[in-house]
Amino acid sequence: MAGLRYRREGSQICLHRPGMPARIMLTGFNPWWWQRIADRLTADYDLLQSEPDWTPVERAACLATAATSFEPASLFSPLLRRIRATAGPGSINSTDAWSAIGGNFRLETTDGPPCPDLIRLLGNGPTGLGWEVDDKSCTCLCDHTHTAVGCNIDFREPATGRFVYYSNTKWGRTLDDRRRQTISEMNRAAFT
Repeated sequence: MAGLRYRREGSQICLHRPGMPARIMLTGFNPWWWQRIADRLTADYDLLQSEPDWTPVERAACLATAATSFEPASLFSPLLRRIRATAGPGSINSTDAWSAIGGNFRLETTDGPPCPDLIRLLGNGPTGLGWEVDDKSCTCLCDHTHTAVGCNIDFREPATGRFVYYSNTKWGRTLDDRRRQTISEMNRAAFT
């Protein structure tokens, strides 16, 4: 997203854009991990600038985005406001969201919530968005575990006809004793 900046506020990361009042607080993880990822993105892709104002390239990207209506606020804004709810019950999970072809979006979780919970959240539940399920392939209600497969749901926003393609895959990252030990070792190394 053009102009995206971040700053650390205690044990949280705050995402914001220069000169704009809106911000997103990221919580529930070690801020050192964010800094490590941000440093890598900055070095490799020149993302997450530290300049206080927009760079000329960012401003041009924002104007181009607005001109093509590729960033539909009606889809992305409510999705980002509910992004914390896409976290699963385990202590290891992640969520990524990005633009897809045709002004649509992809939402990908690792060890995310059960599909019925997400459908209520984005569909017609008490805090729902009214999005419709266009297609669904779900394995999270089985009576046995799936380690190499997951769930896919295609949500459609009725007002615009745009889609949010959701996938909840395991990728072998389910929390186990070996994974706990690896993360503990990496965290210890980060603070020594």
